Amino acid sequence: MAAPTRDALFEALSTVEDPEIHRPITDIGMVGDLSCDDSGAVSVTVLLTVSGCPLKSTLERDTRQALAGVEGVTSVDVKLGVMSDEQRAALRQQLRGGQAEREVPFARPDSLTRVYAVASGKGGVGKSSVTSNLAVALAEQGLTVGVVDADIYGFSIPRMLGVDRAPTQVDDMIMPPEAQGVRVISVGMFVPGNQPVVWRGPMLHRALQQFLSDVYWGDLDVLLLDLPPGTGDVAISVAQLIPGTEIIVVTTPQQAAAEVAERAGAIAVQTHQRVVGVIENMSWLELPDGSRQELFGSGGGHRVAESLTRIVGHDVPLLGQIPLDMKLREGADKGAPVVSSAADSPSGVALRGIARSLGSRSRGLSGRKLGLTPTSR
Repeated sequence: MAAPTRDALFEALSTVEDPEIHRPITDIGMVGDLSCDDSGAVSVTVLLTVSGCPLKSTLERDTRQALAGVEGVTSVDVKLGVMSDEQRAALRQQLRGGQAEREVPFARPDSLTRVYAVASGKGGVGKSSVTSNLAVALAEQGLTVGVVDADIYGFSIPRMLGVDRAPTQVDDMIMPPEAQGVRVISVGMFVPGNQPVVWRGPMLHRALQQFLSDVYWGDLDVLLLDLPPGTGDVAISVAQLIPGTEIIVVTTPQQAAAEVAERAGAIAVQTHQRVVGVIENMSWLELPDGSRQELFGSGGGHRVAESLTRIVGHDVPLLGQIPLDMKLREGADKGAPVVSSAADSPSGVALRGIARSLGSRSRGLSGRKLGLTPTSR
């Protein structure tokens, strides 16, 4: 049997994606030396973006499998090299696609990414649990999803999504780790141990700006931002950095929480943002006999939705009600969101329903090529 051609080998390598950049290694300059002798023994060098790439074993395995499947290949020797400074600079420029560094891609007029800021008036209403589960449920619909843990002081998204590694940094570009099919960035990935973050407003703004501009997100369908509770610095920064951000308000049924949640949504009037809807968490506890016990009262979500409709001047629906569910809490602690680990549980069903309504919303027409050709008369 004749040895395969270099073109055949290169075509096989085009099926291998960098697990962080999500692009074929042939497209981003990661294939170095590639040769095959008359006996069909293949040798290839894969150029890692950085020497400490945490997923180099995945790259090596995928490369070996792709080449081994080519007709005529008898053996595969994969060597791992590292890109030079010049090669990394070219990669960074290619990935940015001509975009200026420090520019937030989601604020560009041609961005098709839907950006949702998940907000709450007070802490403890389950905002982060809602964010992480919505992200996974949206990803399971086939959407490309990213999450920014913008709750700098109370970060918890990495644990809830089961992120088990730090981001890879290519010069000044950060590759977000992926877990549960979701790309994630959080200040918790840069803080050793469980140390507190003690920053004032300008530092918070700078951290958020870096998460949005220095992280290579790729082409996202949806970006979720888990905001800190209240209407402070981060909420204002989000409105400045991504003016097109839409707000999802999370509350519990009790009146005290609902009143505070209204303020979190009402900030949209001042920042000229749209409120997508309200999610009521901890709505009731389902008892063994099928009845419901409303531990935190009832009606809070409806009251917030009705009040925000009056305040912002457009319809703000109640997107859904999530019952109290031990599986939701257990999934968050284990890094196994309930929408995938216990999809048929009461909370899993409710969260997947909310995600379906969000996932069916269009990415918009801004910047999209419509395929229209002008004609002369």
